[in-house]
Order: sequence, then structure tokens, then C-alpha cells
Amino acid sequence: MPLFDTHCHLDEESFGPDLDAVVRAAREVGVVGMVSIGTDLASSRRTIELALKHPEVHAAVGIHPNYVQSAMPTDWEQIEELALHPRVMAIGETGLDRYWKYSDPADQREYFARHMDLARRVGKPFIVHCRDADEETREMLRAAAGGSTLQGVMHSFCQTRESAEECIKLGMHLSFTGMLTFKKNDGLRAVAATLPRDRIMVETDAPYLAPTPMRGKRCEPAFVKYTSAMLAEVHGVSIEEMGQITTANALRFFGIAS
Repeated sequence: MPLFDTHCHLDEESFGPDLDAVVRAAREVGVVGMVSIGTDLASSRRTIELALKHPEVHAAVGIHPNYVQSAMPTDWEQIEELALHPRVMAIGETGLDRYWKYSDPADQREYFARHMDLARRVGKPFIVHCRDADEETREMLRAAAGGSTLQGVMHSFCQTRESAEECIKLGMHLSFTGMLTFKKNDGLRAVAATLPRDRIMVETDAPYLAPTPMRGKRCEPAFVKYTSAMLAEVHGVSIEEMGQITTANALRFFGIAS
């Protein structure tokens, strides 16, 4: 059964001692690919280094909305250069975060627009972080689409049915983390069950958001199997079929040859 972790942070310090074993464990449960996401310039560089070392790992480069305030004036120019690297499959993560107060809202909006424009120019998809900024995020997506469609993904989707439907209309994909497995998230599972199967993907956001039954542990890409199994359950298909669906979607979305 193939699986694809569309969003993880393998450059995080917690993976330093045993990353090779983590990648191997993912491979052993059927993970054929994982995208390690950059959150600032240094992190983006590290994701490329990891992708060059591990064939299953692909890179995304960008500046997370919570880190735009600390970005140096030349960082964005270097992100634009990194975006052209052949092992870079996406731009981000970008977006808006109104939960944490680390970065000015206006700066977040500016960098979100920059990322979407860069993705368009280099012909690669973009990855959206959205926390407590649902309507504002959709407003910016509408503006970026300009009546057309977008090639982006709503990472760790946990918004409303209305938001899901509009994002789908805008051309977006929706990716689910281990939050889909949390006992309290019946509403999120109900939304996930309604989505077209060609627009859904799974992720871990490792080392964060470990799914049930691994809650409390360091999350890792191998755990994507639990989220995929839950998505299969709510769609009423076999675990094997959902693995095939979400993996095919991820390969197509990121432009990765199978």
C-alpha cells in the first residue's frame, strides 16, 4: 500500500539523532514520498540537503508566516533562488497565522502574496498555513486566483465545510493531519467525508500532531498510515484504496514521477 506524507519537518532538531531510522521506518510501512517543509531560509536550505541525501524526501522552501518578522532583507531573494532547485517541489509553507502574535499581520499578507506569485512564476504548487485566519486566507486566495484556479494545498486542514467547498472551487487541495483521528473532531471527519477524492491528501506535520494511537509521542512520517486509515473509514473505502488515492493525488500535485 503506497502512502505519501505531503507535509513534515524533517530538519527539526528532534530528528537529528535518528533521521535515517525515521526515513527507513516510513519506507517500511509503504511511504513512497515525504515533503520536508522549509519555514525560513536556513530551514529551506536544510530541506534541500535532506532531499539530496534521501531519495524519498522532497523539499519545499519558504518563510512561515510566524517567521516573516525575523527574515533578513536578503532572505527572500535567496528563497527565490532555492525555488528553482530540482529537488524543490513546492513553495511554502506560507499563509496567515492570527493565533500567535510573532509577526505583523500586514507583513504576513505581503509574504503570502509573494509566495503565491513565486509559485506561479516557477510553475510549482504552494502550501498554505492557516490558523485563526480562515476568511482572510480565502480572501487572499480569491485575489490570487483572479477568476482562474490555483495550484495549492491547505495544509493541516481543520476549517469549516464552507471553507472546504470554496477552497475546492478555487482549485485547492486539502491535506489532513493526525487531527483527523482525534476523538473530539467529529466535525472535521464529517467535512472530510464530503470532499472529492481527487483533492484530498494526508500528512503528518511531523514532529507535531501525532495521530491516535500515537498521541504524546514524537510524530514521524510512518504515522501517516493512521490518518490515511481514518480518511478511508470516513469515505467508506478500504485502507489500500485510500492509500492509492492520496498517493496518486500527491504525486500529481507535486509533479513527481511515479
